[in-house]
Amino acid sequence: NHLEGHIYAGWLIDRSIDFPLVCLIVSGGHSDLALMRGHGDYVVLGRTRDDASGEAFDKAARILGLGYPGGPAIEQAARNGIASIQLPRAWLKGTNDFSFSGVKTALLRLVEGGKVTNRADAAASFQEAVIDVLVTKAVAVAKECQVKQILLVGGVASNELLRNWLAKSSPIPVLVPEPVLCTDNAAMIAACGYYRFQDGKIDGLDLDVIPSLKLA
Repeated sequence: NHLEGHIYAGWLIDRSIDFPLVCLIVSGGHSDLALMRGHGDYVVLGRTRDDASGEAFDKAARILGLGYPGGPAIEQAARNGIASIQLPRAWLKGTNDFSFSGVKTALLRLVEGGKVTNRADAAASFQEAVIDVLVTKAVAVAKECQVKQILLVGGVASNELLRNWLAKSSPIPVLVPEPVLCTDNAAMIAACGYYRFQDGKIDGLDLDVIPSLKLA
């Protein structure tokens, strides 16, 4: 399971992780909040309803003409900008779900209306809007579930602002793999396979690919 592989990137840097913990999985295709009660034991608490965070960064970068992949392009541009543009946040009160299509559309309308004069400021503002929601919801869920740790994983977890913002905002310890282990890699899948093997979960050579496989 690709999402489970991202989670097990955490065990590549710390094998003494305590359960229960909340996993914030952020990538090009996913923005999920999951409660992990033990190895292989997950409860998905929130998912994206439209664009995932990484997908939103890709689309925002295209809108601003910053290139691909969008996450690193937005982050690089944002370093030279100020988050001075007010962009909406979709809090979806009463749920732990995410939605990033609205902030992307708001950015597009500003650009089309000629109201963006500094791409770096626009990148910084968009990055802040997305990360604000990710961090706020992750910390709230972790407090509510009374977990021992928050695990931040997935390609978007390599974003420096996200890593620092979550660590500073959370009263609960935050564990984040080094950036090279946040993007897709074989080591995280091997780590996941190791713990599945330890739990007696073994598949035969007839195992097929399931592209839509869910975490839980």
